[in-house]
Order: sequence, then structure tokens, then C-alpha cells
Amino acid sequence: MRVLAVLLVGLAVEVTALVAAFDAWGALPTLGLLIVGGVVGSVLMRREGARTMGAFSEALRTRRAPHQEIADGVLIAAAGFLIIVPGFISDVVGLFLLFPPTRRLVSRRIVRRAEERERAMALNFRYGQSPMAGGVVVDGVVVEGDVRPGPAPVDRPELP
Repeated sequence: MRVLAVLLVGLAVEVTALVAAFDAWGALPTLGLLIVGGVVGSVLMRREGARTMGAFSEALRTRRAPHQEIADGVLIAAAGFLIIVPGFISDVVGLFLLFPPTRRLVSRRIVRRAEERERAMALNFRYGQSPMAGGVVVDGVVVEGDVRPGPAPVDRPELP
């Protein structure tokens, strides 16, 4: 529901900004700005996407977890979507996500939250606390082999 509400509010803000731009500048300059924003965004997206793929490959080659590179890739994809959507606000947010210094601010926060969740899941897994079970731990012993209650099985001859 939150996502739908954000999308509806964003759409209303975009339409309001476009109407205000048409009133202030006219149709041709407004369309020109939208096209320039799309072209600049697509060039930046291609460049930053290639740079992020190189960093991702380097992280895998050095056997380092590519958390930062994955966050950057997701943000670049989101920026590409925002630039494709016509509107000034979405273009500004998309360009904000494409510039490396501003993207780092957002991606560091995403990486930090992901690492915190990863640590929590690892601890839950290590100590037998399932997040789905509410952290209940059951003591027990693991026994290997065929252990069944009752008398030992008797070999029976095969019948003809």
C-alpha cells in the first residue's frame, strides 16, 4: 500500500510540475528540457553502468563480497527507470542517483542495512533461532545411522 501511495503522490507532483513548466516556459522549451534530461541521463547511465560492472567483476575476482557494487547497480537501474518516465522531478531524482558522489550516499546506507540483516540472519542460523519460529531453540542430539526403537531387524529368507 505504501508503494502505491508513493507512486500516486509522485504522479500528482510530476503532473503539477509539468503543467507549471508548460505555463511558465511554453510547450517547446518544456519538451526540449525533457528530451535533454533523457539524453544526458541515458549517457550517464551507460557510463556508470559500465563502471559498476567493472567494479563488480573486480570484487568477484578478488573474492570480496560485492555488496556495494550490487547496491550501485540497483540504484543505476532505478535511475534509468526514473529518467525514462517523463517528468522533471523523476529526471532530477534519476540524475541524483546517477552521479557517483550522491549515489554513494544512498548506496552506503543500503549496504549498511543489508550487512546488518546478513549478520542477524547468520546469528539466527548459527544458534538455531529461526526468524519464522520467533527465536525458539530446541535442545537435542543428532544421531547418525539407522536407529529405530524396538528389537533389531531379523533377516528373513526370501520366499519362492
